[in-house]
Amino acid sequence: MDADAIVDELIGLEQREPDLGLDLFRSLVSARQYRGLYRLLHRFVPPGATVLDWGCGNGHFSYVLDRLGYRAHGYSFGDVPLVRHLSDRYGFTRGRATDPTTLPYRNEQFDAVVSVGVLEHVRETGGEELASLQEIRRILKPGGHFLCYHLPNRFSYIEAVAAVIPRVHHHAYRFTAGDVRRWCDRVRLELLMLERYGALPRNPWQVVPVGRRSRRLADTWDLLDRVMGVVMAPVVQNYRFVARKVANRPAGEREPRSEARLPTGAH
Repeated sequence: MDADAIVDELIGLEQREPDLGLDLFRSLVSARQYRGLYRLLHRFVPPGATVLDWGCGNGHFSYVLDRLGYRAHGYSFGDVPLVRHLSDRYGFTRGRATDPTTLPYRNEQFDAVVSVGVLEHVRETGGEELASLQEIRRILKPGGHFLCYHLPNRFSYIEAVAAVIPRVHHHAYRFTAGDVRRWCDRVRLELLMLERYGALPRNPWQVVPVGRRSRRLADTWDLLDRVMGVVMAPVVQNYRFVARKVANRPAGEREPRSEARLPTGAH
């Protein structure tokens, strides 16, 4: 099924059942911020693979995985109201906030693990990025992929502006490309792709009362975002990256260093 059609389904669900917490799907402009994630999934994870939505939040990406035919699992500290709209194939596990790092899954269980705006919050729950990534590596099959999306850029102008406006959300922890490369080196994940994206804010569109379903408006915002992303590459909002679990090597043999580059103005 086409990912854009699934976005339309989620927009419809938000309208019919506002208690699902799908606020970002009130507007097509804000909903389309996940298009890049869907492209990463299609590029690196074959249909039918077993995928963990780590820190699944309101469950919208679990819904996408399930509708696209993946064997989807979700993990969260809280309930996920959207679960009732998922198929019987979906597996949800509720974690314990008292143990923020350990994942209740066996070694090498998943073909892929996806973090959608989660990795930057682990310290807020008493965890630590390297510890979480080491645990994710443990549950990945050899050759399995970790997809990280919406990792906030330390130099984001959007974050800088939000930090000085009262009651506007901003991230306590933000990162650089060097942080990502260091993490992957430390936990023996091969970094395949690392990009910056998000020149224009999208979340505010969820509260704009007009043009919420306008495809012309969404197309225009997408185009502006791509163009401005080239001009403003160092200060765009987020990073996304994909890393692969490589097999353990014999003692004394070093892992190959990542060859991933950060393209100028990458989207």
